[in-house]
Amino acid sequence: MNRAAVCPTCQKPAADFKEPYFPFCSERCKLVDLGKWFGEEYRIASPLRPDHFEEFAELDELEDGKGSRPEQD
Repeated sequence: MNRAAVCPTCQKPAADFKEPYFPFCSERCKLVDLGKWFGEEYRIASPLRPDHFEEFAELDELEDGKGSRPEQD
């Protein structure tokens, strides 16, 4: 299934991933989003703690080759 990317600012179809402003549809939307971060309209709710990363430990092991991966035909 191939889903087209949507601009997070204006909800129009986003530019190609090769474009410098991806995932936005334009440089303008990219700057609008950046302005929202600077204006503190977007925030991270709380600082990340080590226990937030425990669920990803298995993925790190698989990526490093330490874990077992299912055999693929």
